[in-house]
Amino acid sequence: MKDTDFKFTPSVILLPLYFVLTLWIVFWVERHFKIRFTEYGIYPREIHGLKGILFSPFLHGDISHLFNNSLPLLFLLSCLRFFYRNHAFKVLLLGILFSGLGTWFIGRPSYHIGASGLVYVLASFIFFKGIQTKYYRLVALSFTVVILYGGMIWYMFPSPEITGEQHISWEAHLSGFVVGYVFSLLFDVEKYVKPIIYDWQQPDFDASQDAFMKHFDDNGNFISSSKMREMEAEKWNYFISNLPVMYEFKSSEETRN
Repeated sequence: MKDTDFKFTPSVILLPLYFVLTLWIVFWVERHFKIRFTEYGIYPREIHGLKGILFSPFLHGDISHLFNNSLPLLFLLSCLRFFYRNHAFKVLLLGILFSGLGTWFIGRPSYHIGASGLVYVLASFIFFKGIQTKYYRLVALSFTVVILYGGMIWYMFPSPEITGEQHISWEAHLSGFVVGYVFSLLFDVEKYVKPIIYDWQQPDFDASQDAFMKHFDDNGNFISSSKMREMEAEKWNYFISNLPVMYEFKSSEETRN
């Protein structure tokens, strides 16, 4: 993974925009024609309730319910498409499927509607995946998700306040959170590799052969060019003697005698 892997394309805006727009169109149709699609929601542990796995994310009880899900979907889907482009549609489609299935298994016997389960899938996946990659940009995104949506964790478990509010499906929230975490383990992303810019970052770099590194001694002290020339001269002086050398010539006859 490199910084250049994150590319902005129109889909970063269009994917969340079209998805949320679909939610609002469905809501408008319900209100305008005075019909209710609640029976297309998830009804746990009933065969007829299985159809809600596909349809429930597009159904909302009131304008407040729809608005509260629209804002995080716009942000989280944009982040998903930009930072995890190769997994965006898998997380979106499979997240709807498996979070809905989890709600069908553990939910209370009533209709569960809304895209909040998907919101928890996205928030959970983006948070855990960023921490697992240890890449600074994705880790920063994970902490951003915590700052913006960390309070959602309190709506994942049953409590008198939540169970008393029938329009809050903590089962869908919990299912979405677990599914997002599992996806973060299953969907691999390319590991971040720091780009090599300088020669000394190469794994086979030999400092003793580098012209610049030769300007530093073993203690890291800088050696100027003139000082280096003096050191080179001293090396050669070791093989040079200042003592006078006297040569005496002898003829071959003297040598024999």
